[in-house]
Amino acid sequence: MFIASEKRKQNIAEYLLYMWQIEDIIRANNLDLDKLEENVISKFNLEPDAHKQMHEWYESLIDMMRREGVVEHGHLQINKNTLSQLVDLHQELLKDPKYSDYSAEFYKTLPFIVELRAKAAENAVGEIETCFTALYGYLMLRLAGKETNPETDKAMKQISRFVALLAHYFKLKQEEEEKVING
Repeated sequence: MFIASEKRKQNIAEYLLYMWQIEDIIRANNLDLDKLEENVISKFNLEPDAHKQMHEWYESLIDMMRREGVVEHGHLQINKNTLSQLVDLHQELLKDPKYSDYSAEFYKTLPFIVELRAKAAENAVGEIETCFTALYGYLMLRLAGKETNPETDKAMKQISRFVALLAHYFKLKQEEEEKVING
């Protein structure tokens, strides 16, 4: 919860990948709050108020996962909404000639996206979700200590660079919106 909040402010891409990992951690603990308490929450050694907040956060995520039918797979609506915001920004940036750096990075990444979508066949998703799915899968392989081939590493480096640029523009847009709101 505290990590998610900080990541949301600092880097939307890291936030989304983190939240996907939280969904999987909840699934790995069978949506059991007691197991999450033992295996996750207690490891943070938080003050009582912070502990209670984190406990309630996991409890609310479990409840949302059940209500939204993403107990075994899929993503929470809050995470889908974040992805949707990134897709919208992606489209805006591609249309605006003043973001030629973004368009250039996207077109360098596009062959990898096309290849990944072809491998996904009927499970193919949009370009931005494909990038995040690839990054998440790569992260899970690395966390499991599994080796990857040089072609995969090259693809992930380019996808990472592209997603980092998208996250950068997302943060700039958020900051602009805050300036307007705060005067």
